[in-house]
Amino acid sequence: MKKIYIIILFLSIVLTSNARTFKVSQWHIIPNTEQDQSANVNRMLVDLQNMIYRGDLKKGEEIVLSFERGEYHFYPDSTVKKEYYISNHDQDNPKNVAIALEDFQNLTLEGNGARFICHGRMIPVSLLYSKNCTLRNFSIDFAVPHIAQVEIVENVSDGIVFKVAPWVKYRISEGYFETYGEGWSWKLRPQSGIAFEAQTRHIVYNTSDLSCPTKGVYEIAPGILKAPQWKDNRLQPGTIVAMRSGERPAPGIFLYRNVNTMLHNVKVHYAEGMGLLAQLCEDITLDGFSVCLKGPKDPRYFTTQADATHFSGCKGKIVSIHGLYEGMMDDAINVHGTYLKVVDRKDDYTLVARYMHGQSWGFSWGEPGDKVQFIRSSTMELIGNQNEIESIRPCYKLTSHGETDFIIRFKHVIDSAISSKEGFGIENLTWTPEVHFAYNTIRNNRARGALFSTPKRTLVEYNYFDHTSGTAILLCGDCNGWFETGACRDVTIRYNHFNNALTSMFQFTNAVISIYPEIPNLADQKQYFHGGKKRAIRIEDNVFEMFDVPVLYAKSVNGITFKRNTIRKNEEYFPFHWNKSPVLFERVINSEVEGVEVTNK
Repeated sequence: MKKIYIIILFLSIVLTSNARTFKVSQWHIIPNTEQDQSANVNRMLVDLQNMIYRGDLKKGEEIVLSFERGEYHFYPDSTVKKEYYISNHDQDNPKNVAIALEDFQNLTLEGNGARFICHGRMIPVSLLYSKNCTLRNFSIDFAVPHIAQVEIVENVSDGIVFKVAPWVKYRISEGYFETYGEGWSWKLRPQSGIAFEAQTRHIVYNTSDLSCPTKGVYEIAPGILKAPQWKDNRLQPGTIVAMRSGERPAPGIFLYRNVNTMLHNVKVHYAEGMGLLAQLCEDITLDGFSVCLKGPKDPRYFTTQADATHFSGCKGKIVSIHGLYEGMMDDAINVHGTYLKVVDRKDDYTLVARYMHGQSWGFSWGEPGDKVQFIRSSTMELIGNQNEIESIRPCYKLTSHGETDFIIRFKHVIDSAISSKEGFGIENLTWTPEVHFAYNTIRNNRARGALFSTPKRTLVEYNYFDHTSGTAILLCGDCNGWFETGACRDVTIRYNHFNNALTSMFQFTNAVISIYPEIPNLADQKQYFHGGKKRAIRIEDNVFEMFDVPVLYAKSVNGITFKRNTIRKNEEYFPFHWNKSPVLFERVINSEVEGVEVTNK
């Protein structure tokens, strides 16, 4: 497998050797100054599109935009303003975008080790409506991250004394600890946080999401504050706390409506959302893409506000290899579609359906010819037959851009039970990807390691899951809260190493590997959500280093195998999990388990 990817990389280098190369310095985009490069970058991209329009560049001709190595700074005032509706992010618009790549073919952004430093609130890089494009050899960071890092100095009965990291700009406003930065036009008053061990950078055992109340805070000395209402005996002096808000306005890289996109050796050190969000794209390869610290001496302990990588409504194949994902405030990867909820039945062929989650709406959901299926939300059971979209149009907008509701006409008669009187969801089966997630390291992050919700083949192999604070791998599905599809039909998890996962409790964290669809009424379920045949989900030849007991939890599965796995017990932490069964099953059939005791609930 490694040889295949080496060949692909070699071919990409050979192919781009005949490309038209433009040095960005032609547009006065100069490194190693703190001058704003936003306007010059925008001017360059407009010039390139004009060259294509005039015929100076042939349509589809290979283009390389070559940066010199060094730092490039971007400020919000001069960025382009774009109205982007981005899945699983705050839908505030317009967005500031530092490098907005749109409508390109065969374009390579060659960073040559460039470091893009952003100020304020923005999307550093976006790529939309493009084909055969490559982003490579650069990093993304922010001068002042929106997460405030502090160190616990003293923990006593009348509050916590903490030291603010030197790069954090703060003030006490109306009795609260408040952070600010250049280009910030809003108040940030972090009230929650994640605690890290100073030496190991592991998330502190059994802490999960902390409450960090700062009302009544006062300054003892410059950079040293006391919060009398913040009381938590688990936070020993020396503990590092990443204090954060719940906001996630912008990913580090946004991909939308692209075909065949490659990211090679790109690093995101911070983003106020996901590291990378790909939406309605086909065929994406991440090779050496990382959401990571700047090295072992980086004084920061955190990276992104949410997931490292997130793929919503994509198709084709998603490949993620040789990545390092650490310190993020959510998963390393999440692959899913979005259920629309049925809100009206017009006739036997026509439904009105709606995006339900407040962070997932405003973008196209389907196209004529797409295959769909219907699901009953309460039991997460399929209902009726698969169908096909004949036509789809927005209810309130001229286009799907910014829309929440769609009128969908189907090719075949809809099952008579489907209506708005009971909860039903629609899943788009066409926009679902195959996934290969391999040779990655996931460590010291909040919540979970990797999430997969796609019916296509999913291969998870040769990864190292090191102290993911929650479940290492989750197969989910939820038509009630996040409305993220869907059932997994063909999953292989093999040759992975799991080292002391599940040190804290989060949502869906019933075991190191958790197969946990959200099913409100499991008692009345007759079908099974995941799987569908023997050996649909295969967990084989993995190594589990465990301080606690639960290795595998599965709910509503037809066809699961757990074989030839090595489980080694250690005493790094004291066992605390409520689940005392190595393997715990709820409504599981066609299971094959070797080497561990199974409990059927």
